[in-house]
Amino acid sequence: MKKILLSVCLATSLFYSAGITHASELSELTQEQIYEKRMELYKATESISGVPWYFLAAVDQYERNVRYARPDVPNPEGIIGVYYTKEEWVGMTNPNLEDESPTSIAYFQGKGVDGDGDGKASMKSNTDVLSALATFLSSYGFREDDFRIGVWDYYQRDRSVGIVMSLAKMYSTFQTLDLDATAFPLPKRFNYSYRNTWGDARGWGGRRIHEGTDIFADYSVPVRATTYGVIEMKGWNRYGGWRIGIRDIHNNYHYFAHLNGFAEGLQVGQAVKPGQIIGGVGSTGYGPPGTSGKFPPHLHYGMYKDNGFSEWSFDPTPTYAYGKDKATQKTRTRLLLPHIKKLAAEAANFLCVLLRFNYCICNTSSKSPPD
Repeated sequence: MKKILLSVCLATSLFYSAGITHASELSELTQEQIYEKRMELYKATESISGVPWYFLAAVDQYERNVRYARPDVPNPEGIIGVYYTKEEWVGMTNPNLEDESPTSIAYFQGKGVDGDGDGKASMKSNTDVLSALATFLSSYGFREDDFRIGVWDYYQRDRSVGIVMSLAKMYSTFQTLDLDATAFPLPKRFNYSYRNTWGDARGWGGRRIHEGTDIFADYSVPVRATTYGVIEMKGWNRYGGWRIGIRDIHNNYHYFAHLNGFAEGLQVGQAVKPGQIIGGVGSTGYGPPGTSGKFPPHLHYGMYKDNGFSEWSFDPTPTYAYGKDKATQKTRTRLLLPHIKKLAAEAANFLCVLLRFNYCICNTSSKSPPD
């Protein structure tokens, strides 16, 4: 009976994975179709390996994010983002880096497996690659703690483990792969003004740059989660006052600071949705817990990117200004106007300089005017 069930599962896996291998084929699919076929692969692999689909999806999404953020590894070409080097796939001492024989790969202790039953362990097969990951994870067990240990052994980095666990939390909570929706940090019905100060100098607590941008509003104006995510940090910071940090599905860390308080019941490790109220605008920070009023009330909104090795700050303005939330398109247009005006002014100044330069060249090369 078990053999029959295994055969059915394998046949299902083969059916689901058929034709979804190469980048050229992937480019012909809509994002909705990609999510659908990706989920089919996760579920089929879960049925064979016993590893919950959201654990597989979490590692796959983390690897995909890292590959897009780093120049030293190729971008994913197939529907699955998990990456193996040729040496890892066939075995470090295997003389044949193009080896696709499951037997010889196993002999050289490579990670490659034949997941789709075609007699080959191919790095170009989405099913084989995902099956290799499932084989590794299943060797640790099927509980959440087992998965955490397996991920640690896989990456040897605490932050990577934390991010993967957050991704798994999102997938298991919302039961979908489509977690790309966004929202503006403040509801558009409230009055607020914008000043992009990302990268500006800051002096309190030592010389540093401003790793975020400021949205000024009245005290207690609601602050909203901008994406699907998991709360990684909540509490007091001497720079940011009462602050919350949320990790999204793309390895981005969203930092909300200077709050006057938090939404009731909000906890570290909780999954949130875009538009969900997480706190209110305040002026806390620049001192010990409870310090407030050293600057006008505003939301400090920062974003940080993780690439598997390090994390860095980047200007969040284009991200929330060009987001998908159609309800706030007018707001985003208003926020972009200062940037457009600044670019226009810089272009005008450059043109003036160019015209002056040409005028000087022309005068230098021409004959002197008569006395």
